[in-house]
Parts: sequence; structure tokens; C-alpha cells
Amino acid sequence: MATICITGGCGFIGSALVRHVFATTDFNIVNIDALTYAANPSNVAEAAHSPRYTLVQADITDGNAMREVLRTHKPIGIIHLAAESHVDRSIDGPAAFIHTNVLGTSVLLEAARDYARTLPETERTAFRFHHVSTDEVFGALGPTDAPFTETTPYAPRSPYSASKAASDMLAHAWYHTYGLNVVLSNCSNNYGPYQYPEKLIPITLIRALHGQPIQIYGKGANIRDWLHVADHAEALWQVFTRGKTGESYAIGGNAERSNVSLVQNLCTLLDDLAPRQNGTPYSSLITFVEDRAGHDFRYAINPAKIKAELGWQPRYTFEAGLRETVQWYLGNQAWWQPTVDLATQRLGNA
Repeated sequence: MATICITGGCGFIGSALVRHVFATTDFNIVNIDALTYAANPSNVAEAAHSPRYTLVQADITDGNAMREVLRTHKPIGIIHLAAESHVDRSIDGPAAFIHTNVLGTSVLLEAARDYARTLPETERTAFRFHHVSTDEVFGALGPTDAPFTETTPYAPRSPYSASKAASDMLAHAWYHTYGLNVVLSNCSNNYGPYQYPEKLIPITLIRALHGQPIQIYGKGANIRDWLHVADHAEALWQVFTRGKTGESYAIGGNAERSNVSLVQNLCTLLDDLAPRQNGTPYSSLITFVEDRAGHDFRYAINPAKIKAELGWQPRYTFEAGLRETVQWYLGNQAWWQPTVDLATQRLGNA
């Protein structure tokens, strides 16, 4: 059985990929994760006790650790998802995003290049580095602009998106300069089970269930394209196993929604699945707050290339995926409540 390395495999998207690969293939999986605040080993509980799965707690900025992992486990490739990813955090503290996303990616690329040079020629050519990125590197769209494609010029506008754009460019450079077998993918906003409670959907659900104000930036008119994380995991595996070397693939969910519309949908689902005891609708908790600095208006992806070349398209409709997601959070309070308790404790000690 061949082995692959997945970085950030205890995070939201990374763990979905681990679960997908574990359930649908016979590959061995080496999960490289620093286990920072947004990582949770329980996200991959079904794989944890299998001899096919190994968790290595290490930071991708540690070149010696990365080289040791590759020497020890001899993978056929790396799918690189480890990253700082929350825009609000990048605005408050950009240095961590530059350190992990830019420096970490360069260190991992060099470790991969060094490892590949030790392989026989056929294995060296086949060894693949899949760099996973975001649609935010393309900047912002207007209301009627055509969606992003693989050829859209980069125009990042936040510290987060700038750090991801830099890491994308590094991956391209290691392909063109050193001949490393690189593929890239850029995805739209993900949603689904196991998402850390700082992103829009889980934080909205948790605040609503606690009867707290549901805060929306500005007027909530900002638009995002939403992709179920299970669909994204399947797309990543298709790109890794079948994508063309040196190519980029845009992965989208064909589900554009304004933030206020999304939050209203969530409130309606909660009214149906977990109505409030006082009988008032959850939408009564919605409040609008000062807009985020540099808040991009709209993101959208045209996934025509990955559909044409690899035959991938989303399986989830947005409506079905969102309902399933709400049901998962309602049924898994034991997963997210400790995070809420810890955040409350930190605020109390501040």
C-alpha cells in the first residue's frame, strides 16, 4: 500500500480529506499537524486506531522534522493544507500568517524537493506536491463580474489572502524552476461538519443556540460561493491523483449566497429543527455590526475546468448540505462546547 502525507489533517478541510482517503482507498495516511488551536484529533477518530494512519505532531516550518517524516514514511506525495486561514485573525496578527503560510510552504517545498532527489527517476517524477489554496487570492468581484477561473489575475486584499497568494507563487516556482511535480487548487468557502467555531456558519449556529446576538458585518450584502467540505475532499483527491502537473484547478460549489441570506437560512433551519422555548424566531437575534476592514464584496468560482478534465462536480445541493450541517452541530454539542467554554474562560481572564 502506498503512503501519502496530508498536512493539517486534524483541521476542518484536512480532516475531511483524511476521512475521504481512509474510507475510499487503501492508502496509508501520514497526518502532519502542529495541533494548533483549530486542530482536533477527534476529527479523524475513525482512522486513528488503524495501522494505515499515523499522526505526526510537527510544524511545517521545521525543515528537519519535515525531512525526517519524508525519509521515515516514504510517501508518493504530499497534499498540503496546513495553514492559518481566518481573515479576522490575519487582520489582528498578520505575522503568524506569513510565518505559517509563506515560510512554512517554502520549507515544505524544499523538504519535498530534497526527498524527491533521493528517489529513483520514475518515482521522482511521480512524486507529487499538491498545494491547496483559496479563491481569496483572486481579490474581489463586483455584483455582475464573471466568476474566478484558473487564469484570473491574482489580487489579494487581506493579510490572509496575500500570504496564500505568496505560497501559491512559491509552489508554481518550485515546479518551473526545479521540476517538482506540483499541482494547485483554489476553492471557495467551505462548510460542513467539524468546522472550527470562528467561521460564519458554526459561530452563527452556536450564538443562536445560546441566545446570543448573531453579528453580521455591515449590511450582510457580501456574497460568497459555498462548497460542502465533503465535495471539496473528493475534488482534492481527484486533483492529486489525476490532475495535470503544473496545472491549477478552481473548485467551487455553484452556490452563491449573501451573508445575510445565509444567516437567515440558518435561522429558519433552527426554527424547524430546534425551536426556541420562548417561541420567538432565531432571526430576532440578528444584529449588524461595523464592517470588517477591507471586506471583499464577492467571491465566486467557475469550476468548468475540473468538471471537463476530471469529471468532478459537487454532489451536495446547498440546501441539503446546509440542513445536514445544522443537524450535525445540533447532534454534536460535545464536540464544539469545549471550544466555546475555553473562549469564554479566556475572555474572563483578559
